[in-house]
Amino acid sequence: MPISRFPVPDIHDLPDDIRNRILAVQEKSGFVPNVFLALAHRPEEFRAFFAYHDALMDKPGGLSKAEREMIVVATSGLNQCIYCVVAHGAILRIREKNPHIADQLATNYRKADVTVRQKVMLEFAVKVSQQAHSVSETDIETLHEHGFSHDDVWDIGAIAAFFALSNRLANMSSMRPNDEFYLMGRLPKAP
Repeated sequence: MPISRFPVPDIHDLPDDIRNRILAVQEKSGFVPNVFLALAHRPEEFRAFFAYHDALMDKPGGLSKAEREMIVVATSGLNQCIYCVVAHGAILRIREKNPHIADQLATNYRKADVTVRQKVMLEFAVKVSQQAHSVSETDIETLHEHGFSHDDVWDIGAIAAFFALSNRLANMSSMRPNDEFYLMGRLPKAP
């Protein structure tokens, strides 16, 4: 099956910076996640997309890397984004060392085995993803009451908003997840 309904360039035809980034990801993970190839046909947008992705997902702060992935999986499930649920679900399973968490969050985050604090985080993320126009001071106060700083609140909202965009791009382009993602974090890693 094609990985996108739009053109997918040959990796050797890409600008050096994009090709080098993709090859570095391949070196680290053992394969090239389809999102890199699917977005590479528009180099300027590729650079902007991944710059913002990295700024949100790879920074230190009050949210753990696993909590950032929880936001992605829960909101992507509601946005019916197969690519993001499968790919980020794999990352979440690995970060949490929990083979069940991604399926729980993608199906019904309210019943997932997460902390009360994380449920409050997810409620806000879902609200931003689905009904951002209704975010209120009460929502922000609730997050503060559960130990989230003002920067954390911004991060939760920004991740939910960014992945709402990502979900829509993936759905519009019919982006397919790599087969490798499906088993990642479900079985013990081979020695």
